[in-house]
Amino acid sequence: MITSSGHIPGSFRDPSGFVFFRDGSIYRQVNIIYKENYDHLIDSGLYETLVDSGLLVSHNEVGIGYAKTDSAYKILKPELVPFMSYPYEWCFSQLKDAALTTLEIQKLALDFGMILKDSSAYNIQFIRGKSMLIDTLSFEKYHEGQIWVAYRQCCQHFLAPLALMSYRDIRLNQLFRIYIDGVPLDLASSLLPFRTRFRFPLLSHIHLHAKSQKHFADKTVNVGGRKMSRLALLGLVENLESAVRKLRWQPQGTEWADYYEETNYSPDALHHKKQLVTEFLVEINPMTVWDLGANTGLFSRIASDKGIQTISFDIDPVSVEKNYLKCVEKGESNILPLLLDLTNPSPSIGWENQERTSFLERGPADTVLALALIHHLAISNNLPFSNIAGFFSKLCNSLIIEFVPKSDSQVQRLLATREDIFYDYTQQIFEREFGKHFTIEHSARIRDSERTLYLMRKR
Repeated sequence: MITSSGHIPGSFRDPSGFVFFRDGSIYRQVNIIYKENYDHLIDSGLYETLVDSGLLVSHNEVGIGYAKTDSAYKILKPELVPFMSYPYEWCFSQLKDAALTTLEIQKLALDFGMILKDSSAYNIQFIRGKSMLIDTLSFEKYHEGQIWVAYRQCCQHFLAPLALMSYRDIRLNQLFRIYIDGVPLDLASSLLPFRTRFRFPLLSHIHLHAKSQKHFADKTVNVGGRKMSRLALLGLVENLESAVRKLRWQPQGTEWADYYEETNYSPDALHHKKQLVTEFLVEINPMTVWDLGANTGLFSRIASDKGIQTISFDIDPVSVEKNYLKCVEKGESNILPLLLDLTNPSPSIGWENQERTSFLERGPADTVLALALIHHLAISNNLPFSNIAGFFSKLCNSLIIEFVPKSDSQVQRLLATREDIFYDYTQQIFEREFGKHFTIEHSARIRDSERTLYLMRKR
């Protein structure tokens, strides 16, 4: 989403500058007010160190003629983020890695006489398989004795949600949808189990921090009079880092995470399905693929291994966690696992409902994979084929989709505890409804099964 002025709506809160589009490219304007900090970032060597370490996106300085306002000091053309994702779409380990990246950057910044003025999780994106800072204007010159103004934000965006996910319920990362500036510390403190008060980092950074916030909520605080030595500041950052590293969430098996271990596919059927998906991808030759209902990414990797930028979506936190950990283990750079409930996808949120864009607004993808998915949408969620086909037509230019008939054991499993009211769930009606939005270029029965795989292109 872009405003009429070309500004990106999520980039308006910082007086130091903003991000905008021009002629199909993305730029960042650095305002004159940020001149001293920007020059120090570049001249000190911090920028080069962070870029070389894969912690910060790179940029090129372009002519001032690209400026959007007369307050411009520099215009940057940053490296493009292939796909913007948000904390409520990340698994536990992704948020943990984003936290550790932020804290590592803060420690390095101190070595070069700078400090992070904010520590928002939204400033981190996953690029080439690594968590990286995308906000070049997050730094300011450090002055001996100053406190870390981003401390509270770091606790709300990283430590509090990670603790809730670790100690209470993995699904509590969805609090980011409600609280765009991170989980309020008093809420986190009330939700965490009592035993966390015996974990000193959680006691100090969440429980006592929340109590302090409540105490000073209606009082005037002289921030300029508060002092913290550089050594104390470094100790604070390292203590936060230690607290984050110690948080664990062990993904257990679920019916979705173990889908391909327990499915009714025979080895021959699974091999044939992989072969068909490969052939269809070769024919389409897409630049981007969205795999919807990807489980742990078995078919996502057919695309990503070909160098295709692949977003691997699933509703199951266990599946996404396993998928991401496999990406890290193998050093995969073309695949990004994300959480997504396709029946309630990420909405536009924030100021004017524009700061964080919706799932739909971040498309369309060249190709969508919808494998072993259609029966869950149609039967588990009572969605007519007409609605599903119309929705998919907004997501992609081509579609590789699998039809699973009622006679399939997986569909019978869904119908085992409910009345079969799905009289329109037939292959003929499926083809008719999808044919209104797509041309069916190929269809092939998967060997040793009753399932059919289709290649479709949007009309």
